[in-house]
Amino acid sequence: MYLPASFRLDDEATIEAFIGQYDFATIVSTPSNGPIVTHAPLLARRAPDGGLVLVGHVARDNDHWRAMDGATPAVAIFHGPHGYISPTWYASAPAVPTWNYAVVHAHGKPFAPDEDDVTEAAISALVDQYESGPAAWRIEAMPRDFYAGLLASIVGFEMPIERIEAKFKLGQNRSTADRTGAIANLERRASPQTSAIADLMRWALEHQR
Repeated sequence: MYLPASFRLDDEATIEAFIGQYDFATIVSTPSNGPIVTHAPLLARRAPDGGLVLVGHVARDNDHWRAMDGATPAVAIFHGPHGYISPTWYASAPAVPTWNYAVVHAHGKPFAPDEDDVTEAAISALVDQYESGPAAWRIEAMPRDFYAGLLASIVGFEMPIERIEAKFKLGQNRSTADRTGAIANLERRASPQTSAIADLMRWALEHQR
């Protein structure tokens, strides 16, 4: 990924929080016969050695898991908010349009051993993440034969992160007045996407990221 120094983010806590918030990822593996792409939710956990591990699962009919052999490189891409920035929003001129966004690229070699305990752990982690409260759905509520069929139709995997890149392109190369003007105009549009990128730009401005 092209990563100018002004847009690079290295803070581990911020990166981990970003992965947790925008956890529907694009996974790209690069076996010898060409790239394979899958979109799936991924959860991050800490390994005993303190390293970050991504956990997920794919459909058994999706041949991507066969490339997850622990040796084939892959990247998981986490996409944050993004939006168009008009040069008319800046205090200074001349300027040109741009697109602000935040992404994290996590590199590693995923491993899908095709073992029930790995798959069950991946499913349990996902359910625990998104189900809460007294009405929460629980795996244990499923009939055992139904659950067995479900388990047989998917394959869990783990991907220890070897290298991570975070690009937060949020106007850091502009003046405070330019950044403030862009934030204000994004907020006036009052859509979920523009509000999200405006919030992230304000955070970056306040923390000088």
